[in-house]
Amino acid sequence: MNASHPTRRASTARRLGAALLTGVLVAVTAGCDGGSEPERQTIKIGMITALAGSLEAPGSELRDGFQLYLDMRGGQLGGHPAELIVADEGYERDVTVESATKLLEQDRVSAITGIINGGSVAAILPLIDQHKVPLVGALGRPALTDVTYVWHTNLISVEPGVAMAPFVKQEVGQGSVYAIGPDFQSGRDELRGFVDTFTDLGGRLANPGGKAVFSPFPVTEDFGPYLDEIAESGAEAVYCFFDAQNAITFVKQYAESPVADLPLYAAGFVTEPASLVEQGDAAEGIYNGLNYSPDLDNAANREFVAAWNAAYPGRVPTSIVMASYDAAAVLDRAIAAAGTNPTPQQINAAIAGLGQLNSPRGPWQFAKSTHAPIQKWYLRQVRRDGRALTNVVVSELATLGG
Repeated sequence: MNASHPTRRASTARRLGAALLTGVLVAVTAGCDGGSEPERQTIKIGMITALAGSLEAPGSELRDGFQLYLDMRGGQLGGHPAELIVADEGYERDVTVESATKLLEQDRVSAITGIINGGSVAAILPLIDQHKVPLVGALGRPALTDVTYVWHTNLISVEPGVAMAPFVKQEVGQGSVYAIGPDFQSGRDELRGFVDTFTDLGGRLANPGGKAVFSPFPVTEDFGPYLDEIAESGAEAVYCFFDAQNAITFVKQYAESPVADLPLYAAGFVTEPASLVEQGDAAEGIYNGLNYSPDLDNAANREFVAAWNAAYPGRVPTSIVMASYDAAAVLDRAIAAAGTNPTPQQINAAIAGLGQLNSPRGPWQFAKSTHAPIQKWYLRQVRRDGRALTNVVVSELATLGG
């Protein structure tokens, strides 16, 4: 599926002075100085992401984060002209597999990036292994046995819950917590990370049967029955993971429910900037954990935030934007290290040798066993900054991924 956004492309070009702009298919040809250096082939990168529906917002963040990195570097990766081809992830595995098949067999991409749902990662693994093309995902994924060609610049899906559980246990003491999330791969993984860590620390779940509760995916419009069950459970606090529209709906309905006075703790995706705009006052005060916040004070983040604000004024960069930007940075460095006209296998080998990356989130590197980041996790709280709500870093929670 191909589409273009000429208005946004023109305005972004004026602000960044870049040759490449946001679009589903972007191609740039490098200039030639007439020297003896051999012509560098165009590197094709496939991106699989949600193009419509309830996950369209994070889908656009994946595209825009990667595209921002390209725009800042004249449309090149590793000294090669870059061509970004975006395909729909959809909500069914068949759609994801069809998109991956096209990218690998018809477009012959050198790497694949993006992907929102951990289940989509599992669905395309056989194709990734068969074609020996690196997957540099930019959101979450489940734990995997064979990660030879699989890399992720954001997180393993259990980690937000693992990072938050000790803080929640400290806050509630001997009190019980009700855990709830959406019924899909990433939701089940995220809640498992929280529940396993929380109970290992001696925490008690208020959920019936001591098991997390899951709401319908992709959209739950009425959380009323779940909120009534929380009220009846005797819980002294609630922990949740949702994103996009579900995060907006849950937080707003929570604030108007019988349990509105119970502390609500969350994975950071619940209160990311686009959701905060819609959640409004209902989100204020929520403690949440994530691997990034735009107020982190480091040089790489200042450069990233400034470029993002210039390209997308009025939009606050998220962890998804940051991780997709980092995915482009990973490929940039790996392609540069892999030779004049590298194969996908050479790019994959180069990724393994990258070492530490200087990221807007702070320095991180891939763990050898998981091919996911060894990185810091931050405790954030939703606070008011003037008229706007923002996630303010309160402290570090943990370093995970080793």
